[in-house]
Amino acid sequence: MDNNYDSDLQSIQEARRLVEACYKAQQQFIGFSQEQVDNICAAMADAAYHESKRLGEMAVDETGYGVALHKMLKNQLGSRTVWESIKNIKTVGIIREDNARRIVEIGWPMGVVAALIPSTNPTSTVMHKILISVKSRNGIVLAPHPTAYRSSNETARIMSAAGEVAGMPHGLVSCMSKISLAGTQELMRHRRTAVILATGGSEMVRAAHSMGKPAYGVGPGNAPCYVDRSADIKKAAYYIVSSKAFDNSLICATEQSVVVDRSVASALRSEMEHMRAYFVNPKQKTALANVLFSPKGVINRHSVGQTPQALARMADIQVPANAGILVAPLSKVGKEEALSREKLTTVLGWYEVDDWKAGLKRCMELINFGGRGHTLIIHAADKNIIMNFGLEIGRASCR
Repeated sequence: MDNNYDSDLQSIQEARRLVEACYKAQQQFIGFSQEQVDNICAAMADAAYHESKRLGEMAVDETGYGVALHKMLKNQLGSRTVWESIKNIKTVGIIREDNARRIVEIGWPMGVVAALIPSTNPTSTVMHKILISVKSRNGIVLAPHPTAYRSSNETARIMSAAGEVAGMPHGLVSCMSKISLAGTQELMRHRRTAVILATGGSEMVRAAHSMGKPAYGVGPGNAPCYVDRSADIKKAAYYIVSSKAFDNSLICATEQSVVVDRSVASALRSEMEHMRAYFVNPKQKTALANVLFSPKGVINRHSVGQTPQALARMADIQVPANAGILVAPLSKVGKEEALSREKLTTVLGWYEVDDWKAGLKRCMELINFGGRGHTLIIHAADKNIIMNFGLEIGRASCR
């Protein structure tokens, strides 16, 4: 028998088994009180928080992406901080009553959640999805990316064990270990699966939305960052470079290109260089583009979440040993300018414009090229510019 075919069958069978077990556990979990639910979630969040460092290191070792210390911080956010933000939300029984309108809102779970986990942020995403699912009395089966299944499984194991000690039904939280596309598709389409939480590449998110059931998809972004002439330039430089360097730029909402008013471009560049941003020359830019993307625009997975120095070695160029990010001056947006795409690594695009209207136009070009509906950042002190930018970006998004 073909090995791939055999692996697919094992993955499909595991998906079916885990979903059925999750459904059985969730039917029991429906009857739990708010206090019981919250005690279980608190125990899981606490267990994950205390393992944040080890799980962060495990994710980096397994995937080769990012920075272990930053992964730890994201894990702490995905566990304790997420729990602190939702713990007081009522999810069981009567949520609220509007006597004047005679409306009663009742909290009721969906059932089994199928959760797709990316390779870029596996452990923190597992934590977040488990907590929000169980808090609302749902069960959850996780399908990790094949390059991150060990760290994803370990995170789920830690949280599930802590939850079960606190009284959670066995099987309510589980994670697939036999990973294949066929198995993940079976998980999403299974009759017991009620809702899909998909975080990952465009193809997987589109597949999630094609299953004929509720799905929440978080796909790629191409976030532009507009810096207006009224901005606090020193502060903008700090935020941009710090954000782009964090975990080697693995967060999809991280800045992908800076669009700066030409009148303050020199000052911003100087401040960013002071923050260890290295601006590459045209020859280096071309070399980076060839390393980051294929001729068809597909990102090279080996370039994802890497330091500037690692990228420089791949591109056979020289960059400073202390460079925190690489910045590539660009003039176009589209297929002919590879670095105008989303870059899940420490490379940032750089565009100069004449005013905020030109900045808006450039930002919309970047968003529409890859990341429509995702994220846009603006640095400005002029409230009229901020308001006009917001109003125009909304109008432009509807076109």
